[in-house]
Amino acid sequence: MEKGFQIDSTDRQILDVLSKNARMPYLEVARMIGISGAAVHQRMQKMLDAGIVRGSHFQLDPGGLGYFTCAFIGIRVSLTTSTTHQQVYEKIREIPEIVECHHTSGNYSLFVKIFTRSNEHLKKIIVEKIQTIAGVNSTETFISLEKGFQRQLPVREGNVLEYNG
Repeated sequence: MEKGFQIDSTDRQILDVLSKNARMPYLEVARMIGISGAAVHQRMQKMLDAGIVRGSHFQLDPGGLGYFTCAFIGIRVSLTTSTTHQQVYEKIREIPEIVECHHTSGNYSLFVKIFTRSNEHLKKIIVEKIQTIAGVNSTETFISLEKGFQRQLPVREGNVLEYNG
């Protein structure tokens, strides 16, 4: 990643348009903001290289695929001489219904987001897959009743990449 990359007003306009529709052709973005298609392409490449943008992707609708239950699970890991935090994490990673995993401070070692076909399917994964992993001490599950919103971070004036990764 390029340290100290400065986003200017043109970059912000490009990101604003593409964050709403990543499939929009660069030429159309260029027309909207009054620059050339080549300039959009070059600026996007610089932002990709700097690590500001991490590509684009299709977002699948879990409900459209038959996954109607969304839940968050806090996982407490109790480390023994034979189990490490990394080993628990690797086992959690093997469960395809888990779409996000965060290493956290506080009450849980790991906090995951999971999509399942039903509450019964959720229970089966918790009991048969998660709680049987060596080192998992306990879990706490929060079922999402409805997603309120999801958004990208706003791109504001003065954003500077200060990542030292």
